[in-house]
Amino acid sequence: MTLHEYFARQPTPTVELPDPAPLLRSLTHGVLEVLAGVREVDQLARWFSEDAYRSLVTRSNLSARARSARGVVPARPSFEIRSLRISAPVDSVIEAVVIVAGPGRTRAVAVRLEGLDRRWRATSLAIL
Repeated sequence: MTLHEYFARQPTPTVELPDPAPLLRSLTHGVLEVLAGVREVDQLARWFSEDAYRSLVTRSNLSARARSARGVVPARPSFEIRSLRISAPVDSVIEAVVIVAGPGRTRAVAVRLEGLDRRWRATSLAIL
């Protein structure tokens, strides 16, 4: 093993990782609060890969700009997690869909978690 490989992110088998359901619920809740403008995106940084985090920062900035243009004050979103569907295409990878119902509409949040360095990290997130 080279020095670079030794210090790179190490995949962790699924059996050595905690149940992903609580993390999926918390991430969904946190992301919706970030997009509503009531939570700082930095609070979620440790749970995301670099690319997914940059994507969330970009979407958060666009949401803030849209709120500012319309003159809308950030408000805590009210929603209910209706269901959570989890599948494991390969070891140490979880793909999930979280169905979230709010007062105006129901959304799906698609999340891909990968087991790296003995914990789950979100490598992709999409709000549909």
